[in-house]
Amino acid sequence: MRKKVLITGGAGFIGLHLARRLADDHDVTLLDDFSRGRHDDELDDLRDRVTLLTHDLTLPVPASVPRDFDEVYHLAAVVGVVYSNEEPQRVLRTNLLSTIHLLDWFRELDGATLCFASSSEAYAGSVTAGVAPVPTPEDVPLVVSDPTVARSSYGFSKIAGELLCRNYAQAYGFPLRMVRFHNVYGPRMGYEHVIPQFIERLLGGDDPFAIYGADQYRAFCYVTDAVEAIVGLTGLPTKEILLVNVGNDREEIRIGDLARVVFDVVGRHPALDVHPAPPLSPERRVPDLTRLRSLTGYEPRVDLREGVRRTYEWYARVRADRGSGE
Repeated sequence: MRKKVLITGGAGFIGLHLARRLADDHDVTLLDDFSRGRHDDELDDLRDRVTLLTHDLTLPVPASVPRDFDEVYHLAAVVGVVYSNEEPQRVLRTNLLSTIHLLDWFRELDGATLCFASSSEAYAGSVTAGVAPVPTPEDVPLVVSDPTVARSSYGFSKIAGELLCRNYAQAYGFPLRMVRFHNVYGPRMGYEHVIPQFIERLLGGDDPFAIYGADQYRAFCYVTDAVEAIVGLTGLPTKEILLVNVGNDREEIRIGDLARVVFDVVGRHPALDVHPAPPLSPERRVPDLTRLRSLTGYEPRVDLREGVRRTYEWYARVRADRGSGE
C-alpha cells in the first residue's frame, strides 16, 4: 500500500537518506527550516519524487500542512556535541519547541504512527552513574549527570522529548515509536561528528593528529542500516508505545583504533596527539539490540570499514568540488 509519509528534518542527514529509501513506494513530504539541512544536488535529485515544505518548527505547524499522513518521522533537532557545548540554550529551545509543536499538530491526525528520533545521550548519565549496564538496554533509569555542563543540554532535550511523546501518545491514543540512535554516521552528516571530522582533518593535512578520548569505546551504525531499522519499526502493525535502541552492536571499537581505520581508508597515517575526553563524554557506549531484533529481525549489513569508505568517498568528492568552485 502506498503510504503518505512526513519527515521533519527531511533535508538533513538521516532525513534525506530516509526520504531516498521511501520515495519510490510512498508519497513523501519533507519539512525543514534549512537551519542545518542542506540545499544540494542530492536534495535536488529527489525533488521530483517528494514534496518539500519550508517551516521552522519552533513555531506552530501552519494550518496549510496536510493532516492525512500515515507515518510521521520526527527527526528535526539540533544535534551534535559542538552545538551542545557552544549553544546549549539553542539546543534546548529548538528541540523542545519543535517536539511540542509537532505533537500539538500530530494529535489531530487520524490513525497515523509517530516515530520520534531520540538518542543514546538520553541514558549517557545513567551509564556514568553506574545504574545502567553496557551494552545498554532501553529500560534503564535516566540520569542527568551534571546540568551545569553545557553538553547535558542535548541528552536532556531527548529525555524530555521521550516524555512528551509518551504522554501525548497515552493521552491521544496514537501508535508511537521512540528510537534511540547510537552513533549513526555516513555521507552528508555534516562536520560536527567524529568520523567526518577525522576525514576532513586528514584531507586537510593535520599532522600530528589530535584525538580526544582515544581510549573510549563506541559502536558506529551506518546510516542505511539505521534507516532500515526505523522503517521496520514504524511499519509494525502494533498500536503500543515502543522504545527501541537502533545501532550496530557488532563492531565496538576504541576511538584510537577508529582513527587508524579512517587513516587506512584515506591512505594517510599521521602521528597521534592524544588528549583527555571532554566532560560528560561516556567511556563506553554500545546498544543492546535484543528488542530491535525481536521486533523486526534487524541485523546491520554495512561493516565499519565499508561504511567509512563510503563516507570518505562522499566527503572527498565534496571537498574536491569546493576546491574546483563547483
